[in-house]
Amino acid sequence: MDYSYLDRNVADIRTRIERACQSAGRENDVMLLAAIKSADADEVKYIHEKLGINNVGENRVQQLLERYDKIKSDDLNIHFIGTLQTNKVKYIIDKVCMIHSLDTLRLAAEIDKQAKKHGIVMDVLVEINSGEEESKSGVLPDEAEAFCLEIGKFDSIKLRGFMTMAPKCEKKEDYCKYFCKTYQLVLDIWTKKLHNIDRPIISMGMSESFEEAISSGSDIVRVGRRMFEK
Repeated sequence: MDYSYLDRNVADIRTRIERACQSAGRENDVMLLAAIKSADADEVKYIHEKLGINNVGENRVQQLLERYDKIKSDDLNIHFIGTLQTNKVKYIIDKVCMIHSLDTLRLAAEIDKQAKKHGIVMDVLVEINSGEEESKSGVLPDEAEAFCLEIGKFDSIKLRGFMTMAPKCEKKEDYCKYFCKTYQLVLDIWTKKLHNIDRPIISMGMSESFEEAISSGSDIVRVGRRMFEK
């Protein structure tokens, strides 16, 4: 199989990340997380084994379960980045290193319950509905502080930061408005209420917006379509 398109795409993405970091006056400490919803197991193995991508994100529980044995590796970190139903938590709790889409206390309670069964503490990001769109999941910005304080009451969950999916924007610069809102929210909540917790992780930006996300302070960019297009 010719995977030269993956070589080209990953090299281009890494170059653009490097340039975005330079433009923002920051070190290139951004995690490139491959969103693998549209990829097959062999493509995932190639970007990991040949191109050194050690963090991938699954959107669907069923897809994760179907190919987990094919892609798992001691040095591959699998993140869950899609909407997660409470009745599906038990299937992935021992397979992922972080859940990026925590948005309800009911889901938090289930993650905590299942993590306890496995004797682990699960890293989570609170999903913020930065565009305040009714059609999207996520915690509304003005409810985020109270929500985070409630998450702190669970023993088997470790709150690591925030994730957001910005609304689709016609102009690239418009993404910054939503990313900056999330970044400021993180600073406000961590500074005022959660200063005893490790430095927060901010996951923002996808194929069409990762450069704008980096300029707005993102630590993780989730790139899928741009990586796997032929």
